[in-house]
Amino acid sequence: MESGMSLSGRQRALIRESWRRVSGSPVQHGLVLFSRLFDLDPDLLPLFQYNCKQFASPQECLSAPEFLDHIRKVMMVIDAAVSHLENLSCLEEYLCNLGKKHQAVGVKVESFSTVGESLLYMLEKCLGTAFNPDVQEAWSKLYSAVVNAMQRGWETLPEG
Repeated sequence: MESGMSLSGRQRALIRESWRRVSGSPVQHGLVLFSRLFDLDPDLLPLFQYNCKQFASPQECLSAPEFLDHIRKVMMVIDAAVSHLENLSCLEEYLCNLGKKHQAVGVKVESFSTVGESLLYMLEKCLGTAFNPDVQEAWSKLYSAVVNAMQRGWETLPEG
């Protein structure tokens, strides 16, 4: 990952502290994130199918065991990024491959900005007053670096 992400030591500390408060309940907080995602962009719901089953509503999707596994995986990726703040480049190959997988199932690069909004929303709801502009900026920088690495996975595959 580009070293230009340059999180300051203070920003890394803010991310770690805020994540420590959230990471103890990954599914609960992931449900907040994905509920918000489906509120912001209901057209993303059809991307989540398991065994060719289409969900009739976000609520049905959010309660499916397979989707709860997906939430756990998403939260583990965030956890990995937080755990490797000093050396995000070690996640580059993994995140590029994750980008390829998302492209293969029909996710559009543009959808990641909505996911970012949903992540910040979840952090705000879970952290309350501890979610301040400094925390928001730190997380925005980290999320941007993760998405940029995932997008590089897109660039290695032809579109369509």
